[in-house]
Amino acid sequence: MLGVGVRPAVALAEQAGLTIDRGIAVNQYLETSTPGIFAAGDVARWPDPHSAERIRVEHWVVAQRQGRVAARNILGQRQPFDAVPFFWSQHYEVAINYVGHAQTWDSVIIDGNLASHDCAVSYKRGGRTLAVATMSRDLQSLQAELAFELDDR
Repeated sequence: MLGVGVRPAVALAEQAGLTIDRGIAVNQYLETSTPGIFAAGDVARWPDPHSAERIRVEHWVVAQRQGRVAARNILGQRQPFDAVPFFWSQHYEVAINYVGHAQTWDSVIIDGNLASHDCAVSYKRGGRTLAVATMSRDLQSLQAELAFELDDR
């Protein structure tokens, strides 16, 4: 079995004239290139303030959080979507948590032991931590998420 990602269904958005960039391009308010039209979830590609990159995350919690922000913005609140992206995956008895976003990195720091499924793996670029993957370290994962939330960039 092999999982290689997803391809967002953007045909309707493309036909409507919305800007497409490996998903539907949105601004920090989840508004598309057409004012008053918003996108959220697996298909939305937004400017992530934490990594300073445009990203798209295929996880239901991110979609749920974006849906709330998009709804508020449809109602005129102008709330930026700035949640730290994360996901988790369960592989038999091993849970992997991933917080942040690192599309590219120049160093990886492993704290702990991969073989015993007790570790934190930090992905860094230019000395700055962009993402942290953990196994059996839920507290460390939550601490990394908080650190990303508090980072002023």
